[in-house]
Amino acid sequence: MHRNAPLTPEGRRRLCELIDSGWTVSAAAESMRISRQCAHKWWRRYRSDGVEGLVDRSSRPRSCPHQTPARVERRIVALRESRKLGPARLGGIVGMHASTVHRVLVRHHKNRLAWMDRVTGRVIRRIETRYPGELVHIDIKKLSRIPNGGGWRVNGKQGRLRNGRGGRPRLGYVFVHSAIDAHTRIAYSEIHRDEQGATAVEFWHRAQRFFEAHHMTVERVLTDNGACYRSNAFARTLHHAGIEHTFTRPYRPATNGKVERFNRTLLEEWAYVRPWRSDNARTRGLDRWLHRYNHHRHHTAIGGPPINRVTNLPGQNN
Repeated sequence: MHRNAPLTPEGRRRLCELIDSGWTVSAAAESMRISRQCAHKWWRRYRSDGVEGLVDRSSRPRSCPHQTPARVERRIVALRESRKLGPARLGGIVGMHASTVHRVLVRHHKNRLAWMDRVTGRVIRRIETRYPGELVHIDIKKLSRIPNGGGWRVNGKQGRLRNGRGGRPRLGYVFVHSAIDAHTRIAYSEIHRDEQGATAVEFWHRAQRFFEAHHMTVERVLTDNGACYRSNAFARTLHHAGIEHTFTRPYRPATNGKVERFNRTLLEEWAYVRPWRSDNARTRGLDRWLHRYNHHRHHTAIGGPPINRVTNLPGQNN
């Protein structure tokens, strides 16, 4: 309702009470500075429906002859799920304008491909948490090691180092272990040489201390089905800490979407943001980037940096 509207539901009730007490409709309308026709309308609704009749009604028409038939909408949705096409291409298939197809997709909550599972086409059910520590996502990202002096991003593809057999040197990989709180989005990462169960356990000990330092008690951990997370050592560690461990469904990385999205940001804003000249330089850059991510980077989903949600928890001094 407009802020300068002469009548709110409460004002309408007072108008009707004036008329009910003996005032004429014209006199009550003049006192409320509205037209006599408007006063008659609310008086009629009050007499027929009581106080409930003074609430604004929907202006949606009871029927719409030009509405898209339900069978056509079902076909549009089915094509969207099976072929992942946009409104323009779907419009060409069903013989409708792209804007009409877009409105159909909006009604069925399928207007964003990012909201849909790439395999099944079904809308992904988002995991919502109520407080920090309720759920922590964990995952590992594998990165190729960088030779001293830089790789092809520094020296170009023609300057790649070659071994005696004419191929690229086998430098191996490093593994970025990451944990992110689902509610605050505050994250912790470390770089290790492997993704074994013992390494995952040691990483979690330090990650848990990091979350505790931010006044967060972890209740549940969500991981994929990697061997390190299926190990007995990792299971015992969580069990002794009283933490519930749940796994994603096989081949469903979207279930662990918050840490998967964090890994993508990690690559775009740290690993590939500049041509690193050595592994050590890239490793040193991770701590600086994590500080910026947690303390300064704006997150659309939470309206600011993660540290804001941590420092604004109830019972804490800001």
